[in-house]
Amino acid sequence: MIVSDEDSKRHDLDVCGLACPLPVLKAKKAIKTLPSGSLLTVFATDPSSVKDFKMFCELTGHRLEGNSESDGVFSFQIRIKG
Repeated sequence: MIVSDEDSKRHDLDVCGLACPLPVLKAKKAIKTLPSGSLLTVFATDPSSVKDFKMFCELTGHRLEGNSESDGVFSFQIRIKG
């Protein structure tokens, strides 16, 4: 489910509990609905998502602006390409 803040073009996607390849597939589907320049923050618990989202952004041209981990939850900030 995408939670959006329309004023700032920020969107959150929670894919916690899903295993590879579902986090990236859900993010890819969400990105198709978002305008270019938006920032999508994805929250995931799958440790392989760190590598997966880096590769996804490299292949698609979206920019991985940051990622972090806290208490087993990984977050990825993805800027949608223009």
